Amino acid sequence: MMHYIADKWRDVLVFNQLDSAEKLWALKADWFEPPNAARGGWSGVCRLDLKLPAGGTVGVFLKRQENHCYRSLLHPIKGLPTLLKEFNSIRTFETAGIASLEPVFFEHWQTEGDRRAVLLTKELDGFMPLSAEDYKPGGVFASSAGQKAVIISKLAEITRRMHRHKVQHNCFYLKHVFAKQLEGGDLELRLIDLEKVKQPYFNGQAVFRDLYSLARHAQHWGIKDQLRFYKRYRQEKKLSPAGKKLWRRIAARIRAKH
Repeated sequence: MMHYIADKWRDVLVFNQLDSAEKLWALKADWFEPPNAARGGWSGVCRLDLKLPAGGTVGVFLKRQENHCYRSLLHPIKGLPTLLKEFNSIRTFETAGIASLEPVFFEHWQTEGDRRAVLLTKELDGFMPLSAEDYKPGGVFASSAGQKAVIISKLAEITRRMHRHKVQHNCFYLKHVFAKQLEGGDLELRLIDLEKVKQPYFNGQAVFRDLYSLARHAQHWGIKDQLRFYKRYRQEKKLSPAGKKLWRRIAARIRAKH
């Protein structure tokens, strides 16, 4: 069993009488999206408004799952809860300074042969995915060259930081990059959906996989903007031979998929 509760959230959970896995598991709440039945079990998400001791509320997401496991070299038969992998990835991102979700509570345990897990994270209030219409070229937040330059710069920065720490997102699409507008035209990004995160021995494959996935699902940005992102990511005003080689490899893989 593994138990975690963030110090800053302890009083809030106690105030809402949700300071244990048992209470969170028994909570009656509407599904935010239909539960996913897979991997021999199920996994579902609810959105909650927690009351704050000083007044007001704060939004959180509660994930609950039962017998929803992944297998690894160390656990090839019974496996481990997928929420454990997501929680560990959130903490890895946190340690590396890669903006992601804020963990509130986590626990996994076994009862009568069933493996259960709960994960509570703070809602990304005011954020929306970069795949949203508002962030597509010509959208409300990407209609000018300056706005697009900020998006490209911030996305390149967080991608570079992730790979510098030898972390592979492994599902790196614009819909998993959440953005929030800040004062002065600045932008804050957070990475979500960390269930498939890896820390591979060979970082080159991680880089290729993530950059290819991102490029393939962001073709509406056009080749010029994608090349600007890539150069910013590489920190090269003019692509080096190695940079050109990787760019061509990504482009060839995208063409092969069409």
